[in-house]
Amino acid sequence: MSTTKRIVVIDCQAAGVSGDMILGALLDLGADLNKMNEAMKCVRDSLRGCRSLQLIVGEVTRKGFRAKKVDVKVIDETPTRTGRELKDALQNSMTSLKVPSMTAQLATNVIDTLIKAEADLHGESVDEVHLHEAGSADTIADIVGTVVALEDLNLSRDTVVYSTPVAVGGGLLTFSHGTVSTPAPATLEILRSKAFPIIGGPVESELATPTGVSLLTNMAHNVSSFYPPMKPVKIGYGAGAADYAETPNVLRMVIGEPFEYALANDEVHVLETNLDDVSGEVIGYAVDRLLEEGAKDVSIIPMFTKKNRPGHIVKIISDKKDVKHLARILVDETGTLGVREYSCGRHILLREVSSVNVRINEKSEPARVKIARDLDGKVVQVKPEYDDVEKLAKNTGMPFRAIMEIVTRKARNLIENGP
Repeated sequence: MSTTKRIVVIDCQAAGVSGDMILGALLDLGADLNKMNEAMKCVRDSLRGCRSLQLIVGEVTRKGFRAKKVDVKVIDETPTRTGRELKDALQNSMTSLKVPSMTAQLATNVIDTLIKAEADLHGESVDEVHLHEAGSADTIADIVGTVVALEDLNLSRDTVVYSTPVAVGGGLLTFSHGTVSTPAPATLEILRSKAFPIIGGPVESELATPTGVSLLTNMAHNVSSFYPPMKPVKIGYGAGAADYAETPNVLRMVIGEPFEYALANDEVHVLETNLDDVSGEVIGYAVDRLLEEGAKDVSIIPMFTKKNRPGHIVKIISDKKDVKHLARILVDETGTLGVREYSCGRHILLREVSSVNVRINEKSEPARVKIARDLDGKVVQVKPEYDDVEKLAKNTGMPFRAIMEIVTRKARNLIENGP
């Protein structure tokens, strides 16, 4: 049974993400600044060498858009810290603040993601790796402040968080390890480890920071270029430090309510090509090959092309990760000169495959059944797998449709009454 009461969208496709931008957006959504400043005291007391830590919050404009700007003011006498020191400081802060276990686990996941990326880059253990920028007090402040704000806004549970692909910027970046390409190595490693989609640009500057993407990749449950179906309730804007000419340097965060029709949604990619000089045998083989190689679905649509020649449109539904592979197969198998591609949002039912045993001619036989539910857990469709029904029909001599009815009835009975 779905308990989703809220939807949050983190819109970082224009100006990227950083820890202070997330804090600014959450404060703009109504998080209590006093609670966050109390949390900063716990962070200060938990970190060796941290003499002072305070959030300074103001309103700024970025390309004419108002946004909350957060500055983490730190007096820190410790230039580097180990991964173990950071983890201990975070854990002590969570304990002092008496944060609920689910929220504390999010904070732990964030720091683990950040430290592991740094350790992998430097070839050291997560406990012993020495962190420079990532080891500063404001890293822990961003993480603790974020989870405290999420708890204050009641977004730590019964909430689904979506993110857009994150803009990472471009150009060169100079930091403690020298001059490197943007995104920073730790940022890129975190995004790689989480298979999180990125967008280059739109400015030659660092738009996504290691702390920002560590928070983002652990907060987000889904990633999509499109907003999910929802009713927007609140919108918060968190400002970045710089003011760019190309784009408003703000992170937008939206709180919404789900629609009542309780359909899930996702994003797929559609590949298409037109064929007017390919035989049916070639098209049939191409369809089989595409399905074997990961296509979600393949359709053949009759059409007329130029000079009224009959032809076909081949339409493939694919996950993003399979697009190039499937496009190449389509080119190789059909000889087409080009393949169109576009992303597409879908409203879908949640699907699961279960196995049921049905009694036919005094014998118990297994059959797989696809069960489709909405987000509220309501069963919308029960459909036996074709291959299993076909096998049972051939083995028993009973009509195919009779086997379908027997398997469907048994599956529905088990769903309604249990084993």
